[in-house]
Amino acid sequence: MEKSPGHRKWPDHTVDEEHFDGEMRVLANGEVIADSRDVIELIEDGHPDRYDFPRSDVDMNKLENAERSTECPFKGTGRYFNVKSDEGRLKEVAWSYEDTYEEHRALEDRIAFHDEETEAIELAPVSAA
Repeated sequence: MEKSPGHRKWPDHTVDEEHFDGEMRVLANGEVIADSRDVIELIEDGHPDRYDFPRSDVDMNKLENAERSTECPFKGTGRYFNVKSDEGRLKEVAWSYEDTYEEHRALEDRIAFHDEETEAIELAPVSAA
């Protein structure tokens, strides 16, 4: 995909990517859904920080495609996932940018999670023992 129309139209809007220093885990109703030391922290104006996990570190058997997709003018086309846990289905709490703009190619095919919309999803840094 070409350069982002969002960055051209709003050049002062920042969307920064940094590698998270350490291990990060995602829990859904207490079950581990993702665990990784290769997490990209996404820091964007006006949005909560996000943590994008490589698919290889996400239990993809716990995710199912949701019908929802969105278009971000800065990052690209995203599609949503429901998360399945022993407690039930959490609708549209994970997503992936599968067709990114050039500026955010590092996010492509990673999975991020909404942790502020439900207490059932918890993102937690893992402390070294």
